[in-house]
Amino acid sequence: MGEFEVHRVRFFGLVPAGVRCLACQPRGSRLALARTDGAVEVYNFAANYYQEKVIPGHDARAVESLCWAAGDRLFGAGLSGDITEYDLSRLSAARGADGGGGPIWSMAANGTGTQLAIGCEDGSVKIFQVVPGGIQFERNLDRRKGRVLCLSWHPSDTHIAAGSIDIFRVIDVASGQTVQRIMVNYHVEKVKRECVVWAIALLSRGTVVTADSFGRVQFWDWQQGTLAESHTVSTSAVLSLAVAEKEDSIVVGTSTGATYQLQLLPVKLGGSEKRWVRTKPFQHHSHDVRAVAHSPTALISGGLDAQLVIRPLMERVQKKGYDAALRKFTFPHRRLVSCARKARLLLFQFSQHLELWRLGSTRETGKDGEVLPLCRMPEHLVQLKSKGPEHIYCSCVSPCGTWLGYSTASRFHLYRVRCDGISLRKV
Repeated sequence: MGEFEVHRVRFFGLVPAGVRCLACQPRGSRLALARTDGAVEVYNFAANYYQEKVIPGHDARAVESLCWAAGDRLFGAGLSGDITEYDLSRLSAARGADGGGGPIWSMAANGTGTQLAIGCEDGSVKIFQVVPGGIQFERNLDRRKGRVLCLSWHPSDTHIAAGSIDIFRVIDVASGQTVQRIMVNYHVEKVKRECVVWAIALLSRGTVVTADSFGRVQFWDWQQGTLAESHTVSTSAVLSLAVAEKEDSIVVGTSTGATYQLQLLPVKLGGSEKRWVRTKPFQHHSHDVRAVAHSPTALISGGLDAQLVIRPLMERVQKKGYDAALRKFTFPHRRLVSCARKARLLLFQFSQHLELWRLGSTRETGKDGEVLPLCRMPEHLVQLKSKGPEHIYCSCVSPCGTWLGYSTASRFHLYRVRCDGISLRKV
């Protein structure tokens, strides 16, 4: 092997966008992920969690909630107040509909995937019908004061649990009326700050599970309106919650970067009485864990540190091997750096701009492994900002360094580069 020089590039200042929400495909093999910049990614469980699709972000499309409906149709909603369906073949937003209630904080699909429920800023819960070619507004459910931060359907599709500040309520879907309203702080003395119900789940046996800003995971009998169990899992807020399909395991994420698992276990060996027990804490994130998901064989978490962590449940993995390994996705899977070898140029791709750099050079020689001093430092030549609200999907610089191109979801841009006078001319 001949000698060669390695240039250590330390001037690519990429800051990955954090994970905002996750959605596992019901009875499917895909995981949808939305980031804080509006980008949506799809991972395939069956192909070792391969990132098979990326839909670039958009300035006017911040995603607060994702859900799958009607099999393989993916919907997103956010503070813009719109519900967006994504075209997974064209990798773009296919169509949208106005929620009609201001910013949308939460969205959930029913068990059959035929209806979407959204929770809005104005305190309303709205039902949309999933029809071929889009969605159609069906009706409003009982409206109360306070934004609806989280939603959950009962597996039988008869009731919806909606969490807000200091309260949660259970709504009968058929009548559209609230049948139970529970204050989450009624049993706490001298509470001077509000309690935010960040996540909620309505189980088939009539239990409502809430995760709140006091660091508690609570289990409620909503028909009686009583608290059955309460677990303080953190000194800070519990931000996210997900339940296994069999409803025997729960994963929660906190603002300290920790995730916890709770399992439904017998009180006595061989007994029929069961209680929820916190069994496994994990510390894989450095920032808020805003999203969690529970697959049949793994606990999945996404944090504002931009990491996606998949921790397999060893008791549910059939055989040891690659499926039993802990996975951390800490860097983008797309190519964000393009090289012009002849011109010694590097093109760095960010969400809304490009940077063109000239590599440094040296005249020194040395032994293997030595660091050579530079006679010319790396030079930042051009910063090219994209036009419009669409984020950059891909980019490239020609080998000779005279052509630069980038693409968004709808347009392709080509520029001619002149490095002598450092100028760009659009073609």
